[in-house]
Amino acid sequence: MLFFLYFKDLVGQEVTVELKNDLAIRGTLHSVDQYLNIKLENTRVVDQDKYPHMLSVRNCFIRGSVVRYVQLPPDGVDVDLLHDAARREARGG
Repeated sequence: MLFFLYFKDLVGQEVTVELKNDLAIRGTLHSVDQYLNIKLENTRVVDQDKYPHMLSVRNCFIRGSVVRYVQLPPDGVDVDLLHDAARREARGG
């Protein structure tokens, strides 16, 4: 639940999602659900030479179970908020 709430605050910002098959997609975070499924808009592939068939994709839905990493914008990381939320989770509430 911690990450879900954090990602909901990032809606509208640009993120890069790296998938387990090494495909990295950059785009604007449109929505995220409790399973960490992600919908991106205005997408582009980071390594266009390796994945030329993905050049025409502009919007995509990514199943949460295939996500390896989500790279956040540097200004989008509120370290104090993350620390507080992690402490609350560790205490069980």
